[in-house]
Amino acid sequence: MDLSISSILLLLITGFLAGGINTVAGGGSNLTLPALMMLGVPADIANGTNRVSVTLQCIVGLRGYDKHNALDRTALFPILIPTISGGLLGAIAAAVVPNLYLKPLLLGTILLMSLLILLRPDVITPPPGTANLYPNENKSAWWGLFGAGVYGGFVQAGVGFILLAALAGGLRYDLLRANALKTVCALAFTSVALIVFIIFDQVWWIPGLILAAGSMCGAHLAVKIAVKASQESIKWFLFVMTLFAVIGGFLF
Repeated sequence: MDLSISSILLLLITGFLAGGINTVAGGGSNLTLPALMMLGVPADIANGTNRVSVTLQCIVGLRGYDKHNALDRTALFPILIPTISGGLLGAIAAAVVPNLYLKPLLLGTILLMSLLILLRPDVITPPPGTANLYPNENKSAWWGLFGAGVYGGFVQAGVGFILLAALAGGLRYDLLRANALKTVCALAFTSVALIVFIIFDQVWWIPGLILAAGSMCGAHLAVKIAVKASQESIKWFLFVMTLFAVIGGFLF
């Protein structure tokens, strides 16, 4: 694949924006997937290539959150069980099945999350001091994490919203710590998905690594902003991103 200077700049800028958006909310792949396809990358290859960027941005974001003590390490094992299981299933399905069937479900979930943020903000942003739950204490959250893994392994775009719904709404984490755990979950099932796509020869490394360079910078900056931002600011940023994700979903 021949890349011009303008193509490289497009990937870097798109990656930077997507890395920041994914680290604090979700929906960054609604930017990166169309950008890859605009440059002539086939849809199935774009889906696999995008995982290079997401994997590396998650590593950067995770290190940043952990450095600022925003990561609940005790919750990692119970949360990763459903997300990795779902991610493996979704990635295998993505290699052989078109992603048409999951798109309406994702858009419906994002719309519901937008309404919850607007009408019932206490559901998605629990009050300070609210006790956190483990997945085995809330079965709907367990299945939400599994479903997020399936969808994230399948197509990635917008999966952050499903994860935040399960982590903040279901397990009652504040949005900062929910974003930290969301990054862990995304890293886990995206890494599994990337291995599957590599096996099926559906990754183009050069555009993937260029995209990743931008997204890693975006993730690094986003963590610095997120740890200083108020819950109210994160909540409204999340609300705006859900609306953009819905619009992007209908367009692409």
